[in-house]
Amino acid sequence: MIDIAEAAGVSKSTVSLVLQGSPLVKADTRDKVLNAIDTLGYVYNRGAASLRNARTNLVGMVINDLANPFFAELAVGIERVFQTAGYIPFIANTAESPTRQAEVLRSMREHDIAGLILCPARGTRQGDLDAIITGGLPLVLAMRRVAGVKASSVTPDNFRGARRATEYLLELGHRRIAFIGGYADMTAQTERCGGYRAALEAAGLPVDGTMVIEGPTTRETGAAAIEQLLSLGAPPTAALCFNDVVALGANDALRRRGLATGADFSLVGFDDIREARHMWPPLTTVAVDTLSLGEKAAHAMLRMIHGDSRRDDYLGDVTLMMRDSAGHPKAV
Repeated sequence: MIDIAEAAGVSKSTVSLVLQGSPLVKADTRDKVLNAIDTLGYVYNRGAASLRNARTNLVGMVINDLANPFFAELAVGIERVFQTAGYIPFIANTAESPTRQAEVLRSMREHDIAGLILCPARGTRQGDLDAIITGGLPLVLAMRRVAGVKASSVTPDNFRGARRATEYLLELGHRRIAFIGGYADMTAQTERCGGYRAALEAAGLPVDGTMVIEGPTTRETGAAAIEQLLSLGAPPTAALCFNDVVALGANDALRRRGLATGADFSLVGFDDIREARHMWPPLTTVAVDTLSLGEKAAHAMLRMIHGDSRRDDYLGDVTLMMRDSAGHPKAV
């Protein structure tokens, strides 16, 4: 703390107030102290401050989007394993914000967590996780990998799942197929859109850039994409959605237009959240066994906590669930 005070040009007591989140510190002074903390790599150990001498049984679980039912189901799988093993998941939602994620990670390290399962926010870079890697904190990346980060990971086979879903639409007779949702700087979107492109290319069909609609992985994106796609001169007859939430929004937009999903326009999702099978019509989607992925992430973390330093890159199996939201295209 003395080193930080010297680097920031403030008193040790001011550093202490910043670490305690005191409102008495001016914003520019707080920024100076936080910049010095980041530069020097200091981590405030709340365990030591509370005179606790042993590492806690807390495990950090940082989720990028808890509003998405998929990640809620993933968290349940993780929590189930930790509860049995006597560890308490310390959960936080970053809402896809790298800034919020940095704050959460700092707070969790201050509480001396035993390990960290991270679903990285969009835009996470290798440098954002350097302190965790170099500090030796057990780290498992869930659902998304981060380029350059050497850490255990648990992800579904996004490429194969998206390719199989697109092939299914081709088998039904569709030739103009859209891809909706996600951004190209997201590893999961790159893999899923890559599988979609590979299926089209294998069928000898061109990949039309106007058919790939990027956006947040939300219902709003699905609904807006349908309006955009159906306004094209030669609109698609089907769409593969980045996830089920996007597909639910697309279904809403089709119904508002008076179009029947599965008959007038086919939809395929990805993840197989519980709501997918209860949508009307039930959603054809790529199942990734969400609970199992959460359990795999938790087991990988427990092995690391207990001294197994081997990297574990688990690629989960996927299954196409054929339901009523995808059918043959209407004859023109």
